[in-house]
Amino acid sequence: MTSVRPKLKPETPKSITAWETATGRTVWLKADGSWTEDVTQLGVFTGEAAEAALAAALKQEGLVTDPYFMEVSETGAITGRETLRESLRAQFSAGGLAASENA
Repeated sequence: MTSVRPKLKPETPKSITAWETATGRTVWLKADGSWTEDVTQLGVFTGEAAEAALAAALKQEGLVTDPYFMEVSETGAITGRETLRESLRAQFSAGGLAASENA
């Protein structure tokens, strides 16, 4: 399953998010290529590294569903056109709830 999303410029910092197929939970790709439910651990990618990370994520369809780019700041803060949607996904994920409860 894939969705059409805005095209981000190569130099735009981005992360990759998806749903964990077994649980339906929101996950983010870490810089090391593993998945996490903790939004504070998401990897930030640009340029060819971003394209390579997305290609690797797409090969994991089955483990995850519908991986896609989302715009983030250089520090990994959610930003851009889909800020509200992605912020809600982060807030209501297991990692996001834990992070907000500890704040």
